Amino acid sequence: MIRIVSIKFRTAGKLYDFHAGDLELETGDAVVVETDRGRTLGTVVIAPREVPRKQLPDSLKGVQRKATEKDLEAAKNFVDREEAAYRYCMQRIRERKMEMKLVRAEYVFDGSKIVFYFTADGRIDFRELVKDLAQHFHTRIEMRQIGVRDEAKITGGIGICGRELCCCTFLRDFQPVSVKMAKEQGLALNPSKISGQCGRLLCCLGYEFETYCSLKKALPKCGKKVRYEGKEAEVVNQNVLNQTVRVRTADNSTAELTLDQIREHGEAPPSRETEKEEKKPRPSPPPRREQKKQGRPAEKSDEKKKTPAPSAEPEAKQEEKPEKKKRRRRRRKPRKKGGEHHASPDNSPRK
Repeated sequence: MIRIVSIKFRTAGKLYDFHAGDLELETGDAVVVETDRGRTLGTVVIAPREVPRKQLPDSLKGVQRKATEKDLEAAKNFVDREEAAYRYCMQRIRERKMEMKLVRAEYVFDGSKIVFYFTADGRIDFRELVKDLAQHFHTRIEMRQIGVRDEAKITGGIGICGRELCCCTFLRDFQPVSVKMAKEQGLALNPSKISGQCGRLLCCLGYEFETYCSLKKALPKCGKKVRYEGKEAEVVNQNVLNQTVRVRTADNSTAELTLDQIREHGEAPPSRETEKEEKKPRPSPPPRREQKKQGRPAEKSDEKKKTPAPSAEPEAKQEEKPEKKKRRRRRRKPRKKGGEHHASPDNSPRK
C-alpha cells in the first residue's frame, strides 16, 4: 500500500495524484511537487489515502515538501511580473499583425520558463515571436494554443444566470453538450439564451438532462389519445416538473390532467381508421433476385439451410455428367492432318 494525495494547480483545475511519502498533509495545504514541466506549487484537495501498488500508474511522482513562506512570496512576485509579460507579448503581436488572441501569461514556479496561452482559428507560425520574447525576458518561452472553453475557464466572468461561471468555480472537466438536451427540457432554441460566454452551448444543460428523461417516461407523449369524462382527448402539452399534461377534446375544450387522473380514465380505444389500417393485409416483400451461375443452382443460401433428401434422379444426373465431360474432351481433340505417321525404314520419324 502506498499513500497517495490529490493536488490541483489552479482554481477548478484537474486533480493529479502524487506520492505523499511520510509527509503529514491536510486539505488546503500548499506543497511543492515535481512535474514534467519542472517544480510547481500546488494545493492539496484530497488528503493522503492508501492505494495498492497494482492500481498506481508507472510514472507516479512524489511531493517534495510543504511550501514555505519564501515559496509563497516568490509565487506572488511572479504573478506581478506576469502582467508585464502579457503586455509586452500583446505589443509584439500587434506589431507583427498576427491573427491570434493572447489569453494569459504564466510564470513557472522557479521562474525558468514563461507559458503564453492563446487562441486562434488555425495553426500560426510564431517562431519569430518566440525569438523576440526570449531575447527580451532571457528565459525559456512556451506558446500553448487552447480552445474557447479553456479561455473562459482562465479569464472567468459572470453567466446569464447572474452567477460566476461554472467552469472557473467548480467544474473540472468539460462534458459534451448537444441541442437535444435543450429540446428535452423544453427550452427555446435561441442561440443567445442557450450559449455561454465562450460561444458554445451552456454546460448547465447537462445537469438535469437525465432527470427530465426519466420523468418524461411516465407521461403520455404529445398526440396520444386518452379518455377524459367519457370523451376522446388528445395530449397537447406536457409539464414535466409538475407531472401533468394538457389535453384537448373534439369540441376544442382543454383541461389539465395528472397522472392519477389519466390512469383512472385510461387510454382511448383505437379509432375505426386505425382498426382498418391494422386489418389491411401487409404487402409481401419483393422476391429475391436469383443469381444464375453456370452449372450451379440459383439459390445457394437455400441449399445450405435445407439439404434435400436423396433420390434416384440426382444420382443419375451425377453419373451422366462425367460421361458428357469425356465426350467433350474427345471432340475437342484436334485431328492430325495426313493421317498417322509411318516410321521410315531407318526407324527414324519423318520430318
